[in-house]
Amino acid sequence: MDVLRASSSTLVHSPYISTTRRRNKTQFPKPIFHHLRLKLIVFDSSFTLFERNGSKSRLFMTLSSSPASTTESIEPPMPELEADGREKKRFDWYSHWYPVMPICDLDKRVPHAKKVLGLDLVVWWDRNENEWKVFDDTCPHRLAPLSDGRIDQWGRLQCVYHGWCFNGNGDCKLIPQAPLDGPPVHTFKEACVTVYPSTVQHDIVWVWPNADPQYKDIIMKKKPPYIPVLDDPSFSGPTGNREFPFGYEVLIENLMDPAHLPYAHYGLISNPTPKVKVDREGGSPLGMEVEKLDKNGFNGKQDWGCSYFIAPCIYHAFIDVDQQNGSAICETEKSNRRLCLVFMCIPVSPGKSRLIWSFPKNFGVWIDKIVPRWMLHIGQNLILDSDLYLLHVQEHKVMQLEATNWQEACFVPTKSDAFVVGFRRWLNKYGGGTVDWKGKFSGALPPSPPREQLMDRYWTHVVSCKSCSAAHKGLKTLEVMLQTMSVISIGIVVVTKQNMISMVAKSTMVSMAIICFAASKWLAQFIYKNFHYHDYNHAFV
Repeated sequence: MDVLRASSSTLVHSPYISTTRRRNKTQFPKPIFHHLRLKLIVFDSSFTLFERNGSKSRLFMTLSSSPASTTESIEPPMPELEADGREKKRFDWYSHWYPVMPICDLDKRVPHAKKVLGLDLVVWWDRNENEWKVFDDTCPHRLAPLSDGRIDQWGRLQCVYHGWCFNGNGDCKLIPQAPLDGPPVHTFKEACVTVYPSTVQHDIVWVWPNADPQYKDIIMKKKPPYIPVLDDPSFSGPTGNREFPFGYEVLIENLMDPAHLPYAHYGLISNPTPKVKVDREGGSPLGMEVEKLDKNGFNGKQDWGCSYFIAPCIYHAFIDVDQQNGSAICETEKSNRRLCLVFMCIPVSPGKSRLIWSFPKNFGVWIDKIVPRWMLHIGQNLILDSDLYLLHVQEHKVMQLEATNWQEACFVPTKSDAFVVGFRRWLNKYGGGTVDWKGKFSGALPPSPPREQLMDRYWTHVVSCKSCSAAHKGLKTLEVMLQTMSVISIGIVVVTKQNMISMVAKSTMVSMAIICFAASKWLAQFIYKNFHYHDYNHAFV
């Protein structure tokens, strides 16, 4: 590898170097870096999982440092990674596929309101064409939301404000108020609904957020990102979805950050014991490195596996469960037990995001066949809740600092932040520094609600999850039944004459009433904590 001299202008852009400019000179603090060198590395990306449009990168640069002492050096996890001069074009947020919802959580009988990139969408099942459709959630008549409508007996989407009906192509097929012998106003272009290109892949509905006619058949030219493990029959893992009160940027960088797991999720996630334990939680240095970064995302590796960020939505990692020697295992290599973490992060609006997740694995697949999905979601939602408040406040603090970029607000000196910095580099270099909302928002974050409302599970998950919604309804019914049985048992004891029932029977009825009442109270608390609000106090765990 050739050693190149790094100019001061290149070093200034490293987030791991604190600089002060005086008389056109850049000063570097000696405690952090003693010597700096820029290495040019030839990288063979033959193990890359995905085929992408455009050329593949062949070269990348990594900025490393020599240790200033005998202790572990603080090395920048990734630098300005440039493959070649062909990746200068800015990322177009509206020329990519976005996941909307898993089809297992969509009811074909009703339209569903969803938001992606600030666009109000309605997802509905067109039984005439046997496919999911994604429309603009606006009736052209008086702009009422079509998601509050219904599917009529002919399989058309009906606006329930005035009864206008639309077919799967967005054409208006009926205006009840128009005279039958009058002009066919329903055929006018102004009466049509905007239709977005959509498709189903990995049992998830995807949308192309540009309704321009040139993209009508975009699925023939460009398909959503393909993740082979999600279609591998030897792997099993149910999906889930949830809305969050913080933005897409915060969501995706948090999922890229394994260093927070022993702390923010203490007691919820099993973590390997480090060789040297410096605290109760067992945090330790992590070897992480971004190997390739371009407009389409980046590839990364760490001690326990490989990771991929596919811009703009997908982050997934492969974990070798049996790995003991600490060497990275890439997807092309064989392993006995493998777990894949798949996260699909959807920008909804400023301060709002949606996550679709799946954790396919090739071991213990029987668990997914026996354990109901809602029971798995209870544990997964508890993990998501344990740092939800932290991330919400974090985003607001960054906004309050009014920093021109994320790197001015945060200090990230270790390798464990490599993927987070890699994502922020991609966002700044190719994504324009933030999600392109097309001027629909001022940029301000919504105000912070009370903690119980902020961490509410019912409206952010349960109502949009078929399994959890059905379980919630069933458990509420059981709660009412237990309360009813308790009241009936006491009533029987009270109204029955003394000589008509034995003391043993009375004692049995009273005991049954007490048990039913106690069970209903316990069940009510269980429902509240697992389907509505479950606080997580880090000071007492």
